[in-house]
Amino acid sequence: MTKAEAKIRIDKLCDELQEHNYRYYVLAQPSVSDFEFDQKLKELEQLEAAYPEFVRPDSPTRRVGGEPTKDFPSVKHKYPMLSLSNSYSLDEIREFDARVRKAVGQSAEYVCELKYDGLAISLTYTYGLLTQAVTRGDGVQGDDVTNNVKTIRSIPLRLRGDYPPELEIRGEIVMPRAEFERLNSEREEIGDNPFANPRNAAAGSLKMQDPKEVAKRKLDAYLYYIPNPPENVKTHYDALKKAKSWGLKVSDNIAICRNMAQITEYINDWNKGRRHLPYDIDGIVIKVNDLALQQQLGYTAKNPRWAIAYKFKAERVETLLESIDYQVGRTGAITPVANLKPVLLAGTTVKRASLHNADIIAQLDVRIGDTVYVEKGGEIIPKIVSVNLDKRPAGAQPVKFIGHCPECNTPLIRKEGEAAHYCPNEDSCPPQIKGKLEHFISRKAMNIDSLGEGKIEILYDHGLVKNVADLYDLTYTMILGLEKVIPAGEGKKEKRISFREKTAENIIKGIEQSKQVPFPRVLYALGIRYVGETVAKKLAAHFKAIDRLMAASFEELIQVDEIGDKIAESVILFFQKPVHREMVERLRTHGVQMELTETQPSEPQLLQGKSFVVSGVFEHHSRDEIKKLIERFGGKNVSSISSKTDYVLAGANMGPAKKAKAEKLDIPIISEEEFEKMIKG
Repeated sequence: MTKAEAKIRIDKLCDELQEHNYRYYVLAQPSVSDFEFDQKLKELEQLEAAYPEFVRPDSPTRRVGGEPTKDFPSVKHKYPMLSLSNSYSLDEIREFDARVRKAVGQSAEYVCELKYDGLAISLTYTYGLLTQAVTRGDGVQGDDVTNNVKTIRSIPLRLRGDYPPELEIRGEIVMPRAEFERLNSEREEIGDNPFANPRNAAAGSLKMQDPKEVAKRKLDAYLYYIPNPPENVKTHYDALKKAKSWGLKVSDNIAICRNMAQITEYINDWNKGRRHLPYDIDGIVIKVNDLALQQQLGYTAKNPRWAIAYKFKAERVETLLESIDYQVGRTGAITPVANLKPVLLAGTTVKRASLHNADIIAQLDVRIGDTVYVEKGGEIIPKIVSVNLDKRPAGAQPVKFIGHCPECNTPLIRKEGEAAHYCPNEDSCPPQIKGKLEHFISRKAMNIDSLGEGKIEILYDHGLVKNVADLYDLTYTMILGLEKVIPAGEGKKEKRISFREKTAENIIKGIEQSKQVPFPRVLYALGIRYVGETVAKKLAAHFKAIDRLMAASFEELIQVDEIGDKIAESVILFFQKPVHREMVERLRTHGVQMELTETQPSEPQLLQGKSFVVSGVFEHHSRDEIKKLIERFGGKNVSSISSKTDYVLAGANMGPAKKAKAEKLDIPIISEEEFEKMIKG
C-alpha cells in the first residue's frame, strides 16, 4: 500500500466509523454489527500505527487513547453557566408564566424538556472539531475534562452538515441505570464501596485520571442549550433541531407548550413515565422558546429569567428510627442499617434503610428515637434524607459509631481517604468467613453450585468449615444428615434444608470437580480485596503460578497491565499472612490448580469434543492464534474436511475447494465473529 492509498483508506475508515457511531449512539439505529465495527476500528489502528502522519484529530481511535491526567486545568467559561431557579409546585410555574407575560407584554411559547440528573458539561467545537469540554464548576469557571469526554461515544468528535465555525453547546453527562448497577456490582465484588447513585457515579467517572478507565464506564450525554446560536436561528426549539442535524445527541422527549394546560400535561406524563427511562431525571425544565424574548427577559445574578426547573417530589414519608444495626460484609466493611417503624412507601412496606457510613450519620445528625423522612433513592433503595427536628425527643444523643466489630469484637479500622470502617479480623469474623466461602463456591469462581442455598451456613454452624481449604476435607459421612430449619417469616413458611443422600453426594462430587477449575478462577475465588475476575486473569497470565505471585514485590506487581498501587498493596498484604499461605498449601495438596501449564487450560472447555478446519485470513487473530484458541477451549484442529468435521472456521480468501466440500457435506461454516461468541460461552 502506498502512502497515498493509506491516507485515502484512513480517511474512509474514519468517516465510516464516525457514521456508524452516530447511527448507534445518537440515532439508536445501528447499521453494522459490533464485530464489523471492531474489524474496521482494528484496521484503522493498524494503518495509523504504520502511517502516523495521517492520524486525524477526530479519529475514532482517539476516544480511548488519551494520556492519564493528574490535574484538570481550570477554564473560564465564555458565557457563564448559570443554574436554574427551582420550583416544586404548579402554582410556582403559573407565577413564572405570569412574570414572563408581564415582562414581555404578551403570552409566550415554551419548550419543555427533561431535567437530567447528571453532570453539566460545556462542549466547544472549532470548525466542526471537538476542542474543549469543561464542567460547570462554580458557573464562572470549570475543569477541562476534554480527554475524558472524548471517550463518550454519543458525543461526536467532529460535527456534520452546516455547522458554524465555532459552536458552544451545553448538556448533561449521565450514567445509564444498567451501567450503574453493573459498576456497583463490580465494585462490591472487589471490596470497594458502591456509588450512592448514578449522578455521583457519573461525576466520579468524569474526574478519573485515566481516560481508558473512563471509557469502560459507558457514560452517555444529552445536549440541550446553545448559548450563542447562529443568527438565522430564531427559537430555542429550532436551535435544538439544528444541533441534531449537526450530529449532536438531543433528546426526542421535548415538546412545545403554548399554555399552562399543556405544560401541566407534560409534567404529569413524565412524572409517571420517568420510571421507564434508562437514566435518571429529577424534573422538567421549562424555557421560553423565542430567543428574542429570552434576550429581552435577561438574567439575574444566578439564573436566567426565561427558564425555570420543576422538580419532581420524591415520595417521602415520616417514620420513627427505632434502632441502628451494623452489618459486616465479606470484605469486612461495616454498614450501618436503620431499623424503622414499618411504613408504606411507593407501594411497599419499608422497615430498614441503609445509613451507608459514619460520615452520613454525622451529616444527617440522626439520633435513635428521631422522626425521620424516608425516600426511595432512584425509586429503588429506601434512604433517610433528613430529620424532623420538631419531633426530636428530649435527651436524644448523637449516634456514636461503633468502635468494635459487632460480630467478633475486633477494634475497627478506617483507612485514610476511605468512608467505610472495616473489621480487620478477616479470618475469624463469622460473616466474613461465610462471605468468603460463598464467594469461593460462586459460579464465576469455583462453581460448586451444589453448595448454594444456605448450605455453607449449615457447614459453618456445625464447625466443619472455617476457611475455603476446609471444604476439601469434607466427606460424605461427615455431612450426611446435617440440616437447618429456617423459621417462618412474614408471608413465608418455615423452611428445612437437609443434607440427604443425594444432596451429600452432589456436594462431595461438586467439590471434587472444582479441582479442575483453572488457576485464574482459583485466584479470583480466594477473595483478595480488589482482585476481581479480570484482575485475577491478568495476574495469573503474568506470574503463571501462585508461588511466583506470592513472592512478587510491589514493583513487580505494578508492572502488570492494569495493576495499580491499591491492588498491589492488597495482594502483598493478603499473602503476608501465614494463615493465607497455609490455606494455599492445603488447597494445593488437595489438588486445586495453583499454576498455569502448557497442558492445563486456563479457560472452560466450551469446545470439548469438537473438531475444526481453519481456512483463510482472519482480522483479529493469526491462523496460529486461532488454532491455539481452539485447543485452549478444548477443541481439536484437523487439516482436512471430512464427514466427522464439526466446523469449518473461515476467514477471508478461504479456498473455494474447501468451501465446496464443506457445503457438500453440510458442515457449518462459521466466521471469526461466530467463533469468538462460541468461546465466550
